[in-house]
Amino acid sequence: MKSDTQGSKLLQGAFILSAAAIFSKLIGTLQKIPLQNLGGDAAFGIYNTVYPLYTILVTVAMLGLPAAISRFVAEASAAQDDQEGRRVLRLSAGITAVSGLILGVLVYTGAPVIAVWVGNSHITPALRSSAWGLAVVPLMAALRGYFQGLHNMMPTAVSQVVEQSVRVAVMIALLLYLTAAGADAAGIAAGALLGPAGGGLAGLAVMLLYWRSYRRRGLQGVMPQVPARGKPAAAAAEVRPERGANARKLLAYGLPVMLGALAVPLIGLVDVFTVPRLLTGSGSSETAAMAQFGIYNRGLPLVQIVTMLATSLSVVFIPALAEAKFQRNEDLIRTRITLSLRWFWLLGLAASVGLAVLAEPVNTALYGDAAGSGAMTWLAFTAAGGTVSIISAALLQGLGAVRAPALHLLAAAALKAALNLLLVPQQGITGAAIAGVAAHLFAAALNVLLLYRQGYLRLRFADALLKPAALLAGLGLVAAAVSLAAGRAADAAGFGGGRTDALAQSLLGVLAGCAVFALGAVALRLLSENELRQLPGFGPRLADKLKKLRLFP
Repeated sequence: MKSDTQGSKLLQGAFILSAAAIFSKLIGTLQKIPLQNLGGDAAFGIYNTVYPLYTILVTVAMLGLPAAISRFVAEASAAQDDQEGRRVLRLSAGITAVSGLILGVLVYTGAPVIAVWVGNSHITPALRSSAWGLAVVPLMAALRGYFQGLHNMMPTAVSQVVEQSVRVAVMIALLLYLTAAGADAAGIAAGALLGPAGGGLAGLAVMLLYWRSYRRRGLQGVMPQVPARGKPAAAAAEVRPERGANARKLLAYGLPVMLGALAVPLIGLVDVFTVPRLLTGSGSSETAAMAQFGIYNRGLPLVQIVTMLATSLSVVFIPALAEAKFQRNEDLIRTRITLSLRWFWLLGLAASVGLAVLAEPVNTALYGDAAGSGAMTWLAFTAAGGTVSIISAALLQGLGAVRAPALHLLAAAALKAALNLLLVPQQGITGAAIAGVAAHLFAAALNVLLLYRQGYLRLRFADALLKPAALLAGLGLVAAAVSLAAGRAADAAGFGGGRTDALAQSLLGVLAGCAVFALGAVALRLLSENELRQLPGFGPRLADKLKKLRLFP
C-alpha cells in the first residue's frame, strides 16, 4: 500500500514539476529579451559574463547537498525513519546557509579582482549585485531537496515559479528605471543581476511556508517514525552516527555531485574567461568585446529551456533509481535508464535541429536583427549534448556513481578551453559555438559509455541513430519549408522583413516541427505505450494523454 501511495505521489509531483519547469524557464528566457532590446548587446554581454559566474558560485555554495538530502531522505523514507530525515535537513540547511553567506561576502569584496581575472573592468558592479543572491538561494535549495526526497514535488514546483516570476519582475522594474535614468551598460547589467536575490527571497519564503505547514500536519502517514528493521526508537537513536559523521557522509556524497552539477555552467565559465580576452586580443575594445559576447549568447536562453528542463526532471530520477537500487530491482533500473536516455537524446536532438533551421527568423524576432545567426545555428546543437549529459549524470548519481560525471565534465571543460583557444581567434564567436557543441557531446558520450560498461544500458543502433535521423530530417525539412513559405507570403503581402514577419516564421516553423515530431515518433515506433508508462514520474500521465489523442496504435 505504501509503495502504491509513493508511486502515485511521484507521478503527480513529476507532472507538476515538469509543468513548473517549463513555465519558469520560459519566464527566464523572456527576461533576457528586454535586457538586450533595451540595454543593448554590451549590457547583455556583461550580464552573460557574470551570470555563469553566479551560477557556478551558487552551485559551489550548495556543496551538492540538495541532491544528498534528496537521496538520504529517500532512504530514510524507505526505512520509515522520519526523525533521521529531519536531522539530515537541519544539518544540511545549516551548512548551506553558512556557505552561501561566506561566499557572498567574498564575491562582493573581491569583485575588482575577479574582473581582472576575466579581463574586463565593466563587470565589477554586476558581480557585486550577484553576491546578494548567494545568501538566500542555497538554503532554499536545501529545503527543496528534502521534499524531493519525500517524492513531494509540489513545493519545488511552486517555489520555482514564484522565484522566477519575482526575479523577472525585479529585473524588469530595475531595467526600466535604469534605462530611463540614462545608466550605462555596466549599471544596467548590475541592476539586472539583483533579480536573483529578489527571486531567491521569494522562493525561500515559499519553502518556509511549506515546511511550517508540513510540521504542523506531521504527515505521519508519509514517513512514520518507525525505525528500520523494527528496532525500538531508543535503540535506533543509539546506532545513529554522530552529527560530525553525518556531515562527512553528506559532504562525501554532495561534493562530487556539486562538481557533476557544473555541466553547462562550467563550460560557460570557460567562455567567460577565454572568449572576451580572445576577442580583445584580436583587436576589439573592451566594450566591443562585450557586445560580441552578448551576440554570442543570444541563442543560450533557448538552449537553456531544453537543458534546464532536463535538470528539473533529473530530480525525479535520482531518488527513483536510489530506491530501485536499494530494492535491488535490476530490471527496473535497466529499463528506466535505457528509455530515459533514448528519449532525452531524441528530444535534445529535435530541439537542436529546430533551432538550427530557424536560427535567423528566431534571432530577428527576439533581438531585432540577424547578427550572430551563424553562431546561433551551431550553438543550437549544444541542446542535444547538454541534455544527455545532464540526464546521464543524474542517472549515474542515482546509482551511486557520483565521481565519474564530475571527472567527465572536467575533461569536457578542458576540451572547450582548448578548442576556444584554437577556433575563436580564427572564427570569432562561431568558433566558440562549435567548441561548445564538441564539449557537451564529449561529456555526454563519456557518461553514456560508463552506463553501458556497467551493464545498465541496452543500445540498439536503429533506435539510437537510424530512426531518429529519419525523424529529424523530416522535422528539419518541414520546419524550414513552412518558415520559408511564411516569409514569402509576408513579402508578397508587403509585410516582410520586420520582427512580426520573423516571429510568424518562427512560430509556424516550430508548430510544423512539433507536429512532424509527434506523428513521426509514433509512426516509427520509437516509443510504445508500455515503454512510456515505465518512465518514472511523468511517463504514465503522458501515456494517458497520448492515448486519449489516439497517437498509439
